[in-house]
Amino acid sequence: MLPIMRLFRFGSASMAVLSPCVGVCRIHPQSRLCEGCRRSLAEIAEWPAWSDERRRAVLARLARRDPFAPPRPRGAGAGQA
Repeated sequence: MLPIMRLFRFGSASMAVLSPCVGVCRIHPQSRLCEGCRRSLAEIAEWPAWSDERRRAVLARLARRDPFAPPRPRGAGAGQA
C-alpha cells in the first residue's frame, strides 16, 4: 500500500503535512500523473506553497487515483480525483 500521508511534528501542538513523494518520480504518459505519488505536475509544483488544509484535501483524492489509468475527458466526473 502506498504511504499517502506522512506527518511531522512541529512542537507539541501542531502537525505539518509533508509531501507524499515516495521517490518514484515518473510521469505516466497517458494519465499525466506521477507513478509514485499520483500527483499531477501542477500539484507537485504548487505543494510547497499550499496550506496544510489544502494538502490534506489533495491527499484524500490521491488514494482514489490510478496513475496508470488513461485520462478522462475534460468535464467528466467534475469534482472527482
